[in-house]
Amino acid sequence: MAESLKVLFVPFGPDIGHVNVSIGVAEVLLSAGHRPIFLIDSHWKARLRDYGIDSCDINDDSMEDKQNMDTNHVKELSTQMVRTGGIGPKTALQKVVNRGRVAADWMHRAIKLDKLLVTLLPSIAPNLIIAEQLLSIPAIELSGIPYVWLSGSNHLGMCNDNRLPPSTSGLSATDVKEWQIFRDVRNRAVNEVWIQCNDYVISRGCQPLKENEFANNDKCLNIYGCPLELDYHDLRPLPKNYIRFDNLMRIEKKIQFEIPVELRDRPGKLVYFSLGSMGAADVDNMKRLVNILSKSKHRFIVSKGPLYDEYSLADNMWGEGSVPQIQVLPLVDLVITHGGNNTVTETFHFGKPMIVLPLFGDQWDNAQRVHEKGFGIRLDAYKCSEEELLNAIESLLNNKELNEKLMKISHRIQSDNSIAKLPEIIEDFIQNPQKYKF
Repeated sequence: MAESLKVLFVPFGPDIGHVNVSIGVAEVLLSAGHRPIFLIDSHWKARLRDYGIDSCDINDDSMEDKQNMDTNHVKELSTQMVRTGGIGPKTALQKVVNRGRVAADWMHRAIKLDKLLVTLLPSIAPNLIIAEQLLSIPAIELSGIPYVWLSGSNHLGMCNDNRLPPSTSGLSATDVKEWQIFRDVRNRAVNEVWIQCNDYVISRGCQPLKENEFANNDKCLNIYGCPLELDYHDLRPLPKNYIRFDNLMRIEKKIQFEIPVELRDRPGKLVYFSLGSMGAADVDNMKRLVNILSKSKHRFIVSKGPLYDEYSLADNMWGEGSVPQIQVLPLVDLVITHGGNNTVTETFHFGKPMIVLPLFGDQWDNAQRVHEKGFGIRLDAYKCSEEELLNAIESLLNNKELNEKLMKISHRIQSDNSIAKLPEIIEDFIQNPQKYKF
């Protein structure tokens, strides 16, 4: 083994999905003898300790009521997204019109983080930085410390390429005419914020950003999670400083889960239903979908989300506010998901077909890619009819050819165990950075 490395993780926290993908990478490095440290909100401290991961607190919040702090943060953020229309029936194109407001929030967070890192990096003195961020952080670029740009989302957002659909559009790989329309709307929406970001990184001594892009990824190693079967290599190759892994999944060996007694002896296939902590906050839509699923002959494990106490489940269902997804997935026959990148890659790991109901962001892209590659069905989370959703369930459960194909993919992914190669790649990147130059 190479010399133990001190690796500073800077996730786009405290958002759960972004932190989880960083934990997945950190676990692998920890098992290889390296020391991961997370720069993150203090209410993650106890949870990270469970994984054996150290943390450096961004704030001084009390740890006395960690669980409530986690719950309250998720509840506040998710209900705000519903209230402002970030989660709702609008299309991807309609939602991208408001991207400027979201990008402004990202910019303020990035500037605050940049100033914090200027102060903290000398005392932490890491050998490597792994940033799971959406915008460039000058303190990282200028530190002289090797760094890795980690994508916890669909990687269309990592490398803007006109040969591919624009990120967060959910457009087909063949629907080229619509690509530019979406790009134009998005670029107009974020242009003012992009100018401010570009001025800021230049003022800090960094190279200018490419037009309407928010990160300089040319000088670092870029890693992302995406099953080979869903990647876009058929449309474009990636530069050699981009490395794909089938997933960046957490191990979580200590957590156990068994099919609940309420469902164990009931007839029917077993289906996992989750719209993520954000999507489940739209209680009215969750009630609508639960009502449809109540008419199915199958059984459902439901991740109810932060407002779990505001609606009830049917007799053919069991659920809680949060369920241990990685333990649930091997037990089910089908997954109904919002299309978050972690869920999609984890579902592929276990070889399950998907119905994807995208709500925002990269979920649109994941849903479309799963659909056009024939590994599942994309439906509208707000407009799908009872007939459409129930028929999609039956179609995927009864598709023997697809299920056999997915099990073969699962076997390949688990046999390859691509994430196990990450420590060796990281060590090589530090020793031979020229091999990974753009």
